[in-house]
Amino acid sequence: MTKIRGLIITMKKVFNTSFKAKVALEAIKEGKTLTELSSQYSVHPEQIRRWRKVLTEGITGLFESKENGKERADKNKLIDELYKQIGQLKVELDWLKKKTGINY
Repeated sequence: MTKIRGLIITMKKVFNTSFKAKVALEAIKEGKTLTELSSQYSVHPEQIRRWRKVLTEGITGLFESKENGKERADKNKLIDELYKQIGQLKVELDWLKKKTGINY
């Protein structure tokens, strides 16, 4: 907390991802209550609840098959190729506009 001319300004805490994961895993284990975890890690219980929800919803992605990863890689490759084509077509269009004197 910082005090400037009678005003109290609170600084937003920034937590790194490994800390968030550690706290969320502790919350999932349910060895301690959210209040206990909150005081142990100096984090609001609602924040721990959100991190736990993110972890539980995102954990299924860890068990995707390799085929899904390959499909994703193929899709990204296709997207890169399409962006390359768009860039090439834009260059050609600009060249044609310049040569013909058409300005839009």
